[in-house]
Amino acid sequence: MKASAPTDQLQKKLSFINHGVSARADLPVLLNILIEAKDGKITLSSTNLEIGIQTSIPATVEEEGGITVPAKTFTELISSLPQETISLTTEDATLRVKSKKTQSSFQTIAKEEFPKLYEEKGELLAKLPIKTLQEDFSSVIFSASIDTGRPALSGILMRREEQGFLLVATDGYRLSLKHATLTHIPGEEVSLLVPARIFRDVLSLKEGKEAVEVYVSPEKNQVLFQQGETVLIGRLIGAEFPNYERIIPSEHSAVTAFDREELLKAVKICSIFARDAANIITLSLKKDAIIVSSQTPSLGENTVTVEASLTGEENEIAFNARYLLDVLSNVDRETLTFEMTGPLNPGVFRIKDDTSFLHLIMPIRIQA
Repeated sequence: MKASAPTDQLQKKLSFINHGVSARADLPVLLNILIEAKDGKITLSSTNLEIGIQTSIPATVEEEGGITVPAKTFTELISSLPQETISLTTEDATLRVKSKKTQSSFQTIAKEEFPKLYEEKGELLAKLPIKTLQEDFSSVIFSASIDTGRPALSGILMRREEQGFLLVATDGYRLSLKHATLTHIPGEEVSLLVPARIFRDVLSLKEGKEAVEVYVSPEKNQVLFQQGETVLIGRLIGAEFPNYERIIPSEHSAVTAFDREELLKAVKICSIFARDAANIITLSLKKDAIIVSSQTPSLGENTVTVEASLTGEENEIAFNARYLLDVLSNVDRETLTFEMTGPLNPGVFRIKDDTSFLHLIMPIRIQA
């Protein structure tokens, strides 16, 4: 292999490609990045066997070929170089990186030992506009569990509907649901359980304005996301998603409308006093306000009043502060509503005049 490319292009792609590098050394080649030079471009690939990432940049290719190099060291080197064109050349089992003033060499592993990321894309399932990814998917993904020991809760349920997709995520303590309107691609009803981590990586695609295409291959048990020259591949989760519909309240005794930003500020203030008290924050629904409060016996207490408009009976409920901060930070709308039926029943946040979204949080029992 003999090729050259601008360092700034490599730097941008390497920061993203490292999301797929394994954190464990069970297989040494998984700690490496695959570099391939062919057809006027350099293609970079990484995988941890659960997800895979592949992306390309334009390059001058004199000799085609490929090799794998240690991801961490190679990335640190390229990140340290000034903006210029560098050459990448393989000699036996060594990759030589040369710039105007720097010469480096890397011990490598043959590309044949690097796992193949995918053989075929599968069926085109949807085209996701960047705005949809940033708004609709961001309002759901944060609710998925980060504990991979509970596979079903670490995924996003993605079900094709007539006008788009239903998205649902839950970690057992909260739940987000969104009906996302997408470009309609005819096909049979499909329900996928996609690892939330893949969606988080897809959300970090910040280059270009092209829609992200979603492909699925049930036979290969994989889902594939593509935007331009960048591809993310992941395994579908085989576990059964919880019956989420049974925990969503069908009625409520109180609903209050409020400014999202104002409640977010109030929760942030009260979370300071909640840290040493199990992170508990209380919301008291009044006729024209939400009283946000927290207290710690050893520190003191704090109360913030947020203007609101209540329909129904006054009530009180307590939540984990982090869960409140998450929903108020990830739903980018000016006015939200909050529904409840009692201090021991789930509370439900919605976007005012928008039935496509809801977020449910299980309450915390507090002593009177």
